[in-house]
Amino acid sequence: MKISVIGTGYVGLVSGTCFAETGNSVICVDIDAKKVERLSRKECTIYEPGLETLLERNVDEGRLVFTTDLAFAVKNSDIIFLALPTPPGEDGSADLSYVLGMADQLGKLIDNYKIIVDKSTVPVGTADRVREAIAKNAKVEFDVVSNPEFLREGVAVEDFLKPDRVVIGCSSDRARLQMERLYKPYVMQGNPIIFMDERSAELTKYAANSFLATKISFMNEIANLCELTGSNVDMVRRGMGSDDRIGKRFLFAGIGYGGSCFPKDVQALAKTSRDHNYDFQILNAVMQVNKEQKQLFFEKIKEHYKGDLKGKNIALWGLAFKPNTDDIREAPALDLIANLLAEGCSIKCYDPEAMENVERIFGDKIAFSKSMYDALEGSDFMVLATEWTVFRTPDFQILKDKLKDQTIFDGRNVYDKSQMLELGFNYYSIGRP
Repeated sequence: MKISVIGTGYVGLVSGTCFAETGNSVICVDIDAKKVERLSRKECTIYEPGLETLLERNVDEGRLVFTTDLAFAVKNSDIIFLALPTPPGEDGSADLSYVLGMADQLGKLIDNYKIIVDKSTVPVGTADRVREAIAKNAKVEFDVVSNPEFLREGVAVEDFLKPDRVVIGCSSDRARLQMERLYKPYVMQGNPIIFMDERSAELTKYAANSFLATKISFMNEIANLCELTGSNVDMVRRGMGSDDRIGKRFLFAGIGYGGSCFPKDVQALAKTSRDHNYDFQILNAVMQVNKEQKQLFFEKIKEHYKGDLKGKNIALWGLAFKPNTDDIREAPALDLIANLLAEGCSIKCYDPEAMENVERIFGDKIAFSKSMYDALEGSDFMVLATEWTVFRTPDFQILKDKLKDQTIFDGRNVYDKSQMLELGFNYYSIGRP
């Protein structure tokens, strides 16, 4: 099939590459000429395990091309995916200016039947607005479809190639047949393609991410209660997770959720609720708990040092909001860095992929290390903020020798508490006595 993907950010690049991987002809469009040039040279512009290999193969075999020429892409495509940013406003609303601006351009460019697909995460009713924007200028038939993505950063290629479900909002039989044909190769194992109306599809994405964020905030509340009652959140999690009505995933306590989806989508769903005069009380609590959880971890550090952190040297392991990505959007580590700097601390950090992105924010206010052990040099204590695999089994003797205070603050409950105490560390985690 002939496909174009407008936008080569995280969703657009993964989607376009994976569509090409099953034999489709894909044109990816972006206004950033330097980015297009890099991608055309097979330089992956995001870190996502497995993506670079697919990108190289499909560019080499001519199934995947990159361009700044929107008219060329539209003319040579039957299905056009919009994978454009929808950043949150101050009130939590999704900014649709990129999506609607593109819809206006598409109306002037399409000269035969096209299917326009909203791949971006957008509020309920966006498909109607896109349809109206295109119709103002279009002189041919077209359909607008909602097809939200459910990609997890770090395993996005696997998620796309083997999805547990595909959600498609569609009111046209003609478009439905084309979309079913497009996605059939990805669900050969029997997972469903779920067709529904466009508004339900749009809400499904927000509902799914908001529910997962709710599970995380709930477990963080349980962890805080565990610390007060002498319970162990790891044991509670195991007891809860074995109930198949609840499941084992997203029950890990920590220092709060981050990333490009959960914070933005929870805010957007809450804003939609307010727009319809509905007080979504659970979502309001989820956002408040997540905000407080990041602060509570910092307060734990501050309390250990009796409120005086000035002049302390800190080794910070992990900057990305989760492992296997370089994404730092809403990452808890950023709040922690800001709080520690405000207290007069010096910070040396290490992350396998995200340091360049963090440097753009903090510059020379913090130091960036060549290795996780290099970050320990001259440090009083260590903080773990992202549970990268490489951090799971370090040489604890090196930590003990290098950390002046032999103190570790584990924001992801990576280490075994009894082992840490046996080794002689001052060890703090989340929700464990």
